[in-house]
Amino acid sequence: MLTGLLRASAIAWEPDWGVAASHAHGNLIDTRSVRGAPRVGWVMYLANHRGEVPPLPAPVCIEPVEDRGTLIVLTPERFTVTNAEHVDLAETVRGLLDRAGLLTPLQRQP
Repeated sequence: MLTGLLRASAIAWEPDWGVAASHAHGNLIDTRSVRGAPRVGWVMYLANHRGEVPPLPAPVCIEPVEDRGTLIVLTPERFTVTNAEHVDLAETVRGLLDRAGLLTPLQRQP
């Protein structure tokens, strides 16, 4: 269901990025996040202009959203911060996306 909602939002509004995550996971990662930068969550969207999404480890699913961007679904089951494997996977994916330059905030245009 979250995948469908984020997909529909990306098609309707063409955002730079989007994420569906629990408050608990958001609180966990907010201390390491850069303001205005994409955050990694259970389901996330990155617009194509950010760059190409690199290969990601299983069980991560990468799905195109028309010609606009990419959905990244970390786990097929509900993501929880009480599952250490979920948290470790999110951190691994964050590192890979960051190294690919996909998690930098966009610069404001003058």
